Amino acid sequence: MKILYIDCFAGISGDMFLGALLDLGLDVEYLKRELKKISLSGYSISVRKEQRKGITGTRFIVDVTEVQKERHLKDILGLINKSGLSASVKKRSIELFTLLGKAEAKVHGASLETVHFHEVGAVDSIIDTIGAVIGIEKMGFKKIFASRVRLGGGMLGAMPLPAPAAAEVLKGVPIEGVDRQVEMVTPTGAVLLKGLVDKFCGLPLMSLEKSGYGIGGRDDKDIPNVLRVIAGEAETADDSPVYVIETNIDDMNPQRYGVLMEGLFSQGALDVFWTAVQMKKNRPGVLVTVLAEKANLENILGVLFQKTTTFGVRYHEVKRRILDRETKKVKGKRIKIGKYNGKIITIKPEYEDWKDAL
Repeated sequence: MKILYIDCFAGISGDMFLGALLDLGLDVEYLKRELKKISLSGYSISVRKEQRKGITGTRFIVDVTEVQKERHLKDILGLINKSGLSASVKKRSIELFTLLGKAEAKVHGASLETVHFHEVGAVDSIIDTIGAVIGIEKMGFKKIFASRVRLGGGMLGAMPLPAPAAAEVLKGVPIEGVDRQVEMVTPTGAVLLKGLVDKFCGLPLMSLEKSGYGIGGRDDKDIPNVLRVIAGEAETADDSPVYVIETNIDDMNPQRYGVLMEGLFSQGALDVFWTAVQMKKNRPGVLVTVLAEKANLENILGVLFQKTTTFGVRYHEVKRRILDRETKKVKGKRIKIGKYNGKIITIKPEYEDWKDAL
């Protein structure tokens, strides 16, 4: 399985991420052709090699050549929906901008419909965000991992750093503060991390194939303003740790369980299921069980406390083994392929795609 690791030792921005993908081997002409499918004008793209503290990488630059109008979330979603981009790129791009829209709305006390996008409403950030999705799909990464995110401090004009929208987006993401009075993570970078990364961790078990370096606009005196990405094939570990989170409930309206399940999956649950149990006072009850990775544990606990009547939750780490997974399309519909030690063990149709034919 092809995976990507994002090393955020100097933070992340949208242009640094795209620069890193280009340095890794993404074809810039392909990227330009895809971006032209969006009805945006008044910009040009340039790519060049630069150095930061002895590290050579690729810098991706969007030069804005015309005054751009103010954009709201609906304007950007309209651009995406009307574009000639693939359905999967549209879907993921919409998810990223909606994630940012919710953060901006909360920070500014506005509705999702009326919130004005600041940085990410600009044409360069639209290009950076959608371009990142195009690059990830083209390069075929099935899983994306990232390091702990390093944040600077201080002020950017009248705004504290990290930018309020970036801080809101990064909820649940492991962060580390460093003593630097500079913006290390932009709102665009924060959205890419939160929306694209499957797991925040150290360098995963992998067969390393190539690394790439995205160069930022600043030339800092201490830490090189560089984003490193590492690509390779995942090595199957003997045991993959996850958390089992449980709670017993005997006093909740059954209609609420559907909303509960949706909330748990939206926060990264790997699996959710109910078991009928007999509880004290001879009451029938429900054992709620959730499987989740450590990075999503706090979010899962928050959902359980906010959306159920429970007063307590128990959890413990367990180990599991999973098949290597691959998805292919047959007549435009997905099938799942499970492999063990490189051999195909099982093939199953993706239910949502095939349910009408089953």
